[in-house]
Amino acid sequence: MRYSLRPDRKGALWDLLLYVPTVAILSMIALKLWYGANHEFAYVLFFLASFFFLAGANRILKTRLMLVSTAPVALDIGAARTRLMLRNGEQIDLSKDLRYYSDTQGKSFALTGTDVLGRRQQYIFHKGQFADEATYKEINKQLKIYQ
Repeated sequence: MRYSLRPDRKGALWDLLLYVPTVAILSMIALKLWYGANHEFAYVLFFLASFFFLAGANRILKTRLMLVSTAPVALDIGAARTRLMLRNGEQIDLSKDLRYYSDTQGKSFALTGTDVLGRRQQYIFHKGQFADEATYKEINKQLKIYQ
């Protein structure tokens, strides 16, 4: 079965509401400490701010809005392999060591596996990327065998 994915704009908005204040507050506290007496702790906070910025940008641009060229745009689930079609036109076949991980809330899941070249791949999919909830549940049911 082949499933097309769509951008999850609602989820991207929630991620923006999470990451932007976190990065801003960490940066402001780090700046205050930088010009204060505690330079060492400022380095730690700058590192955390940059880490959350990169993690949030990747999550929003790649998994939610699918703007990055390596973002999956379609998922093809077969008996022997699972194929992912990427935005740049490349196709990735996860045929070995395929594992399915679902979160406890049922709002996203991850697929990991090895492609035909032996490279380890990991992809995260969100509920909002699928056409409707029935499609999302159907995919989760099909992938449960890889748990």
